[in-house]
Amino acid sequence: MGDMISYPCPDGSSAKGYLAKAEAPKGSLVLIQEWWGLNDQIKRVADRFADAGFTTLAPDLYDGRVTQDADEASHMMTGLDFPGAANQDIRGALQFLKSDGGKAAVLGFCMGGALTIIAGVKLSECDAAVCYYGIPPKEAADPAQMRVPFLGHFATQDDWCTPEAVAALKQDLAQVETPVEIYEYDGEHGFFNDNRTVYNKAASDLSWSRSIAFLERTLG
Repeated sequence: MGDMISYPCPDGSSAKGYLAKAEAPKGSLVLIQEWWGLNDQIKRVADRFADAGFTTLAPDLYDGRVTQDADEASHMMTGLDFPGAANQDIRGALQFLKSDGGKAAVLGFCMGGALTIIAGVKLSECDAAVCYYGIPPKEAADPAQMRVPFLGHFATQDDWCTPEAVAALKQDLAQVETPVEIYEYDGEHGFFNDNRTVYNKAASDLSWSRSIAFLERTLG
């Protein structure tokens, strides 16, 4: 079990997040929430990564607000300052985790997946990026400028990150020099979230094993 902590942001302010410490860390991970907020499900995922050997910090991008209502989640996501979240909360989390040395990756789901791509393109502190079914607008971050090893997990029946959007992402990432892996799973958007009816255990388990192997390779 982790704990809620405060950590410094680059602009001198502070942010809050859920920190789960690994006993014998192989590296560090910034875990970015879905549009529901920093809820118990995300905290469980952070604990799971810590158990797998990665000290994990999940920033609280909504300042304590969580919801199970899609309309409210959409409203909160729309109101989020994405550049500020990337440059302050996520960058600050990376700096906090790397203060004792070692490498750190960013991994996010849905909204957090989009922020993961932004981090991989724009944040020099990010050493690897794992994106679950999230793609930002190109004006926020051009995937063709990805600087770090990238792993993407997407669903074949996704009406947000559609197969067409994933195909365009693949085309953009084909231009980068860093290693890129993209996998598509027979499932729906949010297939990793075991709190949702769209949960797909087979896809979740396979993506988990691929993510752990990727993190071990890129952060070790």
